Amino acid sequence: MGKRDDLIAKYADDLRNKLKVEPDMALLTKVTIGCGPAIYSADSETVAASDPSELDTVKKNFLIRKLGLAEGPALDAALASVIEAYGRSERNKYRAVIYYLLTRHFRKEAVYG
Repeated sequence: MGKRDDLIAKYADDLRNKLKVEPDMALLTKVTIGCGPAIYSADSETVAASDPSELDTVKKNFLIRKLGLAEGPALDAALASVIEAYGRSERNKYRAVIYYLLTRHFRKEAVYG
């Protein structure tokens, strides 16, 4: 297996064990690929949930730009809900996992069609 396959397996494990969600592996793979080179850097692979500017970046670059959602309180609520589900005390909140959960939350799987 390649590095990307190892990372996808790690993200699937997080979904199963920390979030109790059985992942759609095809979608998880597409979301992970969509993250681009960010998944290969220890700093950008994770989302700093306690940093408001980081969450704003996720909202603007992923929810609005990638998923095509309109700015509004629903975006903040969904992001907070995903962070809460992952666990605020969980140190490593993987970007691909958060993006996967947000994609499922807003039923935007077709973006990765």
